[in-house]
Amino acid sequence: MIEKSELLRIPTFEGLPGDQLDWFISQSQEITLKPGDLYLRQGAPADAMVVVLEGDLQVRGEIGGETVVLSFKAGDITGVLPFSRMKKSVVTGRAITHGRILKFPAAQFPELIQKMPELTQRLVGVMSDRIREVTRLEQQRDRLVGLGKLSAGLAHELNNPASAAKRAASLLREALQRIKNAVQELGRHELTAAQKSEIEKLEASFMQPDETPLDTLAVSDLEDQIDSLLRSHGQDDLWQLAADLARRGVKPEVLESLFATLDADVARAALVRIAASVEIANLLIEIESSTSRISDLVRAVKEYTYMDQSSAQNVDIIKGLENTLTIMNHKLKRGVTVKREYEKVPLLVNSFGSELNQVWTNIIDNAIDAMGGKGELRVRTYRDDTCVVVEIGDNGPGISPEIKAHIFEPFFTTKGVGEGTGLGLDTVQRIVRKHRGTIQVTSKPGDTRFQVFLPLAEAPA
Repeated sequence: MIEKSELLRIPTFEGLPGDQLDWFISQSQEITLKPGDLYLRQGAPADAMVVVLEGDLQVRGEIGGETVVLSFKAGDITGVLPFSRMKKSVVTGRAITHGRILKFPAAQFPELIQKMPELTQRLVGVMSDRIREVTRLEQQRDRLVGLGKLSAGLAHELNNPASAAKRAASLLREALQRIKNAVQELGRHELTAAQKSEIEKLEASFMQPDETPLDTLAVSDLEDQIDSLLRSHGQDDLWQLAADLARRGVKPEVLESLFATLDADVARAALVRIAASVEIANLLIEIESSTSRISDLVRAVKEYTYMDQSSAQNVDIIKGLENTLTIMNHKLKRGVTVKREYEKVPLLVNSFGSELNQVWTNIIDNAIDAMGGKGELRVRTYRDDTCVVVEIGDNGPGISPEIKAHIFEPFFTTKGVGEGTGLGLDTVQRIVRKHRGTIQVTSKPGDTRFQVFLPLAEAPA
């Protein structure tokens, strides 16, 4: 049988009057547990507060779509608490070791509040700690989900240029072999200075960038003309070369001058060399473009996270928005048009840059989801007295007044189970307030706008 002295050793009951403890014990049920015994069942009525007297307990369940495991030891309090709105247990509780618990029935909470007001106040503190812990777990999950989305998108964005560069490098190796063979073939012939000059002149003209790219039909017609020209000179197997030259917009009459100057074998080797040179130039441009894209993405990620920089500093709002748009390009390019309207001068805010980028990410991500991945995203910045205003809008269906009243509440979400935790806009509001700013939202069908007001920092001299 439990004694008052045992309860007094528990911090929540420390110093409480003896008569109150006697009443609490008289209303409670002491239970002895063996390892593996259940003391809570998920889905069962939440009808008791549990005081752990001895041993180690564990609860397991799903919160926000994620499996959560929590441990309790002697002196901890679990189960339902006064003023809690929980009707059914969301977790299953099990004993890990031999132990004892005290179960106080929830039906007695009204009398407990009257008879033991100090204990009630302490239990409210326990419930607040529990809420903070659950919120922390939800926020951690929300950040991990957001990070997972960004990582998946970035992996896709990086994979495209990396694959293009790899493919171009492979084709470059083949083109170099073709040009090597062509040069060897030309070397077996004694070319005059005029013939060498004609080949180099023709090669130089092909290397010039196209002024106006041809459409598909024009390229197809040109390919047929070049192929006919080559066949008329006995070159029946250069159809791929004809296709390459047509894409470069090469005119058949230009090639005719080559056959007029050189015999068929030399002209063939010269054409192979010229076509290979043109392809190498194009492949180098493709590799340069692909690696530049990778470099830009890496730079954007580094600036987005403010890697290797101090946490609080004057940050350029427009630069942060652009880095965020770059990071989220994988979602934007599926059908979202971005309309920018930026202040012409830099707008600096003394802030934790990576946190502000989280604000822009959450708002933009919600806007894209609201539009179903297709529509117009409007990003605007301007100065309002001593504040910078960042306005992010979309032409989605809008937010109904009933939903709008709750969008900044923790855990509120309109998404399906497992699709969202409801912490996105709550996180946004907390970060904005941390930066001494405010956030407003206006919405009607076709025009939803989030406006973030942040105090301007003085620009460095």
